[in-house]
Amino acid sequence: MTTELQIAVLPGDGIGLEVMDAALAVLEAVERKVGGYRLVTEILPGGAALYRHTGTALSDENFMKAEAADAILFGAMGLPDVRYPDGTEIAPHLEMRRAFGLYAGVRPVRSLPNARTPLADPRAAQIDLVILRESTEGLFASRGRGTVENDQVARDTMVITRSVCERLFDFAFRLAERRRGRGGKGRVTCVDKANVFTSMAFFRKVFDERAARNPELQVDHHYVDAMALALVRKPWEFDVLVMENMFGDILSDLGAGLIGGMGMAPCAEIGERHALFQPAHGSAPDIAGRNQANPTAMLLSAALMLDWLAERHDLAALSEAARVLEAAVETGYRSGAVRPIEQGGAHGTAEVAKAIIDQL
Repeated sequence: MTTELQIAVLPGDGIGLEVMDAALAVLEAVERKVGGYRLVTEILPGGAALYRHTGTALSDENFMKAEAADAILFGAMGLPDVRYPDGTEIAPHLEMRRAFGLYAGVRPVRSLPNARTPLADPRAAQIDLVILRESTEGLFASRGRGTVENDQVARDTMVITRSVCERLFDFAFRLAERRRGRGGKGRVTCVDKANVFTSMAFFRKVFDERAARNPELQVDHHYVDAMALALVRKPWEFDVLVMENMFGDILSDLGAGLIGGMGMAPCAEIGERHALFQPAHGSAPDIAGRNQANPTAMLLSAALMLDWLAERHDLAALSEAARVLEAAVETGYRSGAVRPIEQGGAHGTAEVAKAIIDQL
């Protein structure tokens, strides 16, 4: 029997539409190759363009369809000239994080063969770490709740709770253990600003408590400013970096820059029962519709989805599919068959997708 899985697909805005088309074509090719499962996809309209025309960024019906799906595959949403009345961007996925409890933002930072990097050190080819970003609270807990007093003082509040921290840190240690089984370093680094903020001192305290339950793994601490420096100087030394929401938002973009750009940076947002998978980049309206976007991040996000579904449903075919897709991307870069425009090559979105399919 073939296992059917329902996938809610939200292409969104700008290049989200193009990279999603590429991902769906590659996923179909992987499914044909591996077999043993079937992804049943449903396209759900949403985003800034929809909001501009209808006043709704994502309908309640489609929000509920996303919640009911086995996984959510997300392109990119938002346009610079479209905002809510309070000036914030159109970002339904931020509401999904909160509503679906997607506390673990998994941002892999891994060098691909022949990919251009701003780092001259040859050890940059060894970069293989994960930025684990708490995605439901921290400073982002103030989204929609901040205040401005008499047009003179603005206030946002950082929220750190024990229950979310414990889930996040346990996730970090499980991830490090799993990565160690595949050759990882078995190291978890807590990134905070515990020397200044009470909330961050509490964050570190809970980390140390959960670390004591995992004596087989290496643990250490970095202040976030020192971590930014270390990521530029010696990123190949790190494994799993766990941090608060805003810190993760910032450092994950730095991580993407280290491996060649946002088009190389996948992302998974994982909760207890739901998960959303998307490239870390935005909608890039300046190149939308021109077949210039690098779909690599979208394809690797799709591989993360297959891997998560495999673990959740205990289905070996999905695990194989994830490895097959990752291997096709890596082989494409190593052989030179994949040369995205973002990386100085001549391959547009469709050409990269075709090259990956050819690797299969």
